[in-house]
Amino acid sequence: MRHLIIAICASALASTAAAQEGRHEHSGPPPQRLGRVSFPTSCRPAAQPVFERGVALLHSFWYEEASVSFRKSVEADSNCALGYWGVAMSALHPLWTPPGAAEARDASAAAERAVELTHPGSRERDYAEAIAAYYRHYATADHKTGLFAYERAMAGVAQRHPKDNEARIFHALALIGNGQNDGDTSFARQRRAGGILEPLFVRRPDHPGLAHYLIHAYDSPALASRGVKAAGRYAAIAPSVPHAQHMPSHIYVRIGRWDAVIASNLRAAESGRLFEESKGTTALWDQRGHALDYLMYAYLQQGREAEARALAVQAAAVTAVFPKNTLTNDYALAAIPARYALERNDWAAAETLTIRPAPAWRGAEAVTHFARALGGAHRKNISLARAEVDTLGQLDAALAQAGGAQAYWSGQARIQRLAASAWLAWAEGDTAGALKLGAEAADLEDITEKSPVTPGSVLPARELFGDLLLELGHPAKARLAYEASLARQPLRARSLAGLAAARKALRTSNR
Repeated sequence: MRHLIIAICASALASTAAAQEGRHEHSGPPPQRLGRVSFPTSCRPAAQPVFERGVALLHSFWYEEASVSFRKSVEADSNCALGYWGVAMSALHPLWTPPGAAEARDASAAAERAVELTHPGSRERDYAEAIAAYYRHYATADHKTGLFAYERAMAGVAQRHPKDNEARIFHALALIGNGQNDGDTSFARQRRAGGILEPLFVRRPDHPGLAHYLIHAYDSPALASRGVKAAGRYAAIAPSVPHAQHMPSHIYVRIGRWDAVIASNLRAAESGRLFEESKGTTALWDQRGHALDYLMYAYLQQGREAEARALAVQAAAVTAVFPKNTLTNDYALAAIPARYALERNDWAAAETLTIRPAPAWRGAEAVTHFARALGGAHRKNISLARAEVDTLGQLDAALAQAGGAQAYWSGQARIQRLAASAWLAWAEGDTAGALKLGAEAADLEDITEKSPVTPGSVLPARELFGDLLLELGHPAKARLAYEASLARQPLRARSLAGLAAARKALRTSNR
């Protein structure tokens, strides 16, 4: 076994990775700073540096480039078992959406090849079997089942090889991925992951995965304060990675540090643009789209109207994306115009938003239907609002039936339908119905954690309930609703404005 600690400086090489769905060849970028990784293998010396480059990229979720590096390691040594393991890992993306069928088929073959090349009972066989466990479930079970199998397998790898830090780190990532989807509002898996990662981060402060995964582990209102240190380090650990520039904002958005959110995502968007340029494409890379959505959110919290308007225009002009059919781009391109209208209470703009088709991720379409429903209800356009509410109900049912990764978005469509229905009831003069539906929407959203794909709801249900209570002459209850919303999403501009209005109404009523 040999290992190399690398402050990774590399050039990408064209490879068969271009065959991946929605991926393109990549050649000739400048030297890259990706962090420091140590991952011993039995591969030939020529394969080891490019393999460890792949691991560093994998830890920063730059899956396109990680796959390129792992494939190069196999080209350098056709018996490099962990190179095949890396190819399979590059398709997994446990915190994002599942691999497509063709991508999974190729990754499964790579995982099984890794198994074939390793000796039973060896560390490398354990790694290979762990990722193979995921793909062996792919054809017969959903993504969640495969991820739980992978988590169990990685727990075993970490237990059998207690001195292998990478095994512990990948086990922690599996815990975070499953914790993101297990509905446990105590965040037990995320806390366990943090317990694994924190002491390693003290010893390995330049490891990209440690800082990155700590941010993901603590990406919740209850835990966000624990992630501030990692958020402050990650961008400097891997300055060449667009995702590393963006990720700190997952913590900053949770604590209302809008200047930091903006700075992170301006850097991430520019890095993403340079990546697009290196590909020779004008299509929007989904990681740049993701950064632009976070940027829009923060601009609106600071009332930076001109920058927000320019961003809305930019998003509306997008005609091509890569990879195709990703939740990341579909969501961002729906959310950006919806946020711009709704956060500014521009109900006329909201009701005329254009539906951007997202056949693979119709939860993104639901965002626009929700905005149109709220716009119609506020403007007393009853027929439009009712039609949009009905569509949200249909999307809820369709996404629930699809199951798997779509099930979460069924829940989001349900919250949106209830919140929009509350305002439709208000528009129709049904005060009791409006209050009942608004409370149901807020209560449901309170027990639903946000997806990492979004900086936050386009309008929080509890905040909307506060608006409704204030409109219906209940300032004391409205104040409580705004305070509850701010506890989950600190320093949101609309909630702060609503809270101020509720307090003013209370002072007036008490005179």
